[in-house]
Amino acid sequence: MADFVFLFPGQGSQSKGMLDPFQDVDVVTQTLEEASDALGYDMAALIRDDADEKLGQTEFTQPALLTASTAMLRLWQQRGGAAPSQVAGHSLGEYSALVAAGAISFSDAVQLVAFRGKAMTEAVPAGVGSMAAILGLADDIVEGLCDSASSEDEKVWAANYNCPGQLVVAGHAAAVERMMIMAKEAGAKRALPLAVSAPSHTPLMQPAADAMAARLQEISFNTPVCPVWGNASATPEQNIEKIRNALVAQLVSPVRWTETVQKLATSGITMGVEMGPGKVLSGLVKRIERDMLVGVSVNSDQIDASIALIAGE
Repeated sequence: MADFVFLFPGQGSQSKGMLDPFQDVDVVTQTLEEASDALGYDMAALIRDDADEKLGQTEFTQPALLTASTAMLRLWQQRGGAAPSQVAGHSLGEYSALVAAGAISFSDAVQLVAFRGKAMTEAVPAGVGSMAAILGLADDIVEGLCDSASSEDEKVWAANYNCPGQLVVAGHAAAVERMMIMAKEAGAKRALPLAVSAPSHTPLMQPAADAMAARLQEISFNTPVCPVWGNASATPEQNIEKIRNALVAQLVSPVRWTETVQKLATSGITMGVEMGPGKVLSGLVKRIERDMLVGVSVNSDQIDASIALIAGE
């Protein structure tokens, strides 16, 4: 069996009913109950019904997605799936990766990301910030357009380097709007505003980063059993203090996902599993490293198929 990596999705992969394929699985039910106990509200109802439409609110999205990813991870383990040699997560997914590597307990992690989501929401007033996906332009062109669209008081930055030809930008709403117009004029295939208000992974998140830095000092970390890739550095890490610093840095620094996947491939990783709802990351990997095989975990059959893929069956 070759070395492989678990890839954990970030915000945007969530959906109402994302755990419905596993609704009668004990380990999934137990994970939902653990999240509910830690947070003081019914996580199962939030994910299953979303009656109050909170699933799209960052403060609830983040713990819900981490819970779903952890539930799928535990089912993988229960069914005898192999342990990865490395783990990586996209933005919020970095916390799921830390849970998978044993660096932090699930209970602590789900409370941390709820705090993180609230801090991000409070860092920038509603309507002040925005994000947009720019498709079909080289990264250096997008970076230049960000500089051109920024003024002294209104700035836009590269936020997520998702894959070649797909870069998410974020910042002050007016600067993002200017940047989208410039991108279309420069030949972008698409320039799409995203349905989020917090300008994640930019300097505007500094108040949230400061709040997280203090909160993280209250959490007990263990040395991870395998390297955990940081979004801000695109490097693997097992040092506890450096991991704490990485979680703070990722709030104000771009997600270097393209570089992370490229380095994984260079290190000899040829296979992975997207451990969480959806297939966003497996799609990005195909555009970054075409020869890397990535299984998914969107339902029970897919988990079994991915276990077999990794085992070489």
